[in-house]
Amino acid sequence: MESYRERLWPAPWIALIAALAIPASMLTFAPINLLVGVVVGTVLAAGVVAAAAGTAPVIEVSGGILRAGAARVPLTLVGTTTTYRGEEARWAKGRDLDARAFLVLRPDIVPALLIMLTDADDPAPYWLVSTRRPELLAEAIAAAQLREEPHSTEHLS
Repeated sequence: MESYRERLWPAPWIALIAALAIPASMLTFAPINLLVGVVVGTVLAAGVVAAAAGTAPVIEVSGGILRAGAARVPLTLVGTTTTYRGEEARWAKGRDLDARAFLVLRPDIVPALLIMLTDADDPAPYWLVSTRRPELLAEAIAAAQLREEPHSTEHLS
C-alpha cells in the first residue's frame, strides 16, 4: 500500500528558459539559414525540457521503504524528521548542511524535509530532500512506521 509519492517536476519557468535556445540558434544560424536556426533551437529546447522532466526524482514512502531518487532506506532505520520552509530551508541546504548528508535537492523547490537515520553503519547521518509538501511527507513516514512497528517487534520475540 502506497502512502506517499511525489515526483519533483521542474518548475514551469525551466521551459521558458529552455525556449531561449530558439532565438539564440536563430541568431547563430541566420547567416546560413534562418529555418535551420529555428529547427535546431526547437530541438535543443525540447531536449532540455525532456531531460529535466525525465530526470525528475521521486520521493516515495511505500512497503516499509523510503525512496528518494535512486536511494532507499527501510523505515526501521529512519528516525526523526524536521520540516523546513522559507529561510530555514535555505539555511538547511547551505550553511547548516552536513557534508556527509545524502541530498535529493531541486533548486526550484524551496521546502525540504530532514530525515535522521538511526543506522550507525550508514555514513550519511541524515537525508535532506526537497519536497513541495514536507509536512505530508513527514506524516506519511510516521504513519508508515506505526504500521510497520508490529511486524518488527514480532521478529524480536
